[in-house]
Amino acid sequence: MPETRTVATAGATITYDVHPGSGSGPALFVLGSPMEAAAFGALAGYFGDRTVLTYDPRGAGRSPQDEPGAEVDPAQHADDLQAVLTAAALGPIDVFATSGGAVNALAWIGRHRPEPVRTLVAHEPPVAQFLPDRDEVNAVCADIYATYQAKGEGAAMAKFIALVSRQGPLPAGYAAAPGPDPAAFGLPDTDDGVRTNPLLGVNMRGCGRYEHDLDALRAAPTRIVLASGADSGGELAARGGETFAAAGGFEHVLLPGGHIGFLGGEHGESEAFARALRDVLAQ
Repeated sequence: MPETRTVATAGATITYDVHPGSGSGPALFVLGSPMEAAAFGALAGYFGDRTVLTYDPRGAGRSPQDEPGAEVDPAQHADDLQAVLTAAALGPIDVFATSGGAVNALAWIGRHRPEPVRTLVAHEPPVAQFLPDRDEVNAVCADIYATYQAKGEGAAMAKFIALVSRQGPLPAGYAAAPGPDPAAFGLPDTDDGVRTNPLLGVNMRGCGRYEHDLDALRAAPTRIVLASGADSGGELAARGGETFAAAGGFEHVLLPGGHIGFLGGEHGESEAFARALRDVLAQ
């Protein structure tokens, strides 16, 4: 059974879990954002030979912010990750980070250059910085946030789903186009008045528009590998990883499945994903 602990950081209390492993090799930190630790249970199960570290990012799950619903940027998440790493004190460690968590992990390595982190596999970070349509992507994210504040979760989530599932660069004016009907995605068209959604309210604007320091990342002691899903095609997050790797001169690999290929059950290919991830970490 994992040991659950907390660490206090500026403006939040971060909850993390240490899953003991059977071997003596380096630990593995698996993380996402706004995905909580529970999303990585299937993947962690394939690394029983390692101590596995998981956590809930601030504003999600068991990691409350002092100001509920306050916006968070990757720099704050980076400082939280450094606090968790220091508190867990697991020695040499590899990191698998996906989606917004990959954005945060790249910010972490750039800001803190943590010596214990040997390899970071940053899987499908939705980074707009090096995309040809970066301005339109940032405008859409700002519009999704504004829609959430004005109309609630259903209308905003419908726009988000349309954005992340679209293939290829966004055309000019995409952000100003009417959003899809929430009912088309099985979403409610009513507003419950809550504004603390960790995706739509807390992280939406800060995540993709964060400006990463490539020089700091290249100077870090950590080996950095960008990864995209083999089935993701030209989706936004896959394009983010590909263009980031090209801009920084980092390795880029394909991992099984799509954006959530690490999940178990009908949504992913966790066993094949774990084998491929293990191979990347071993190189």
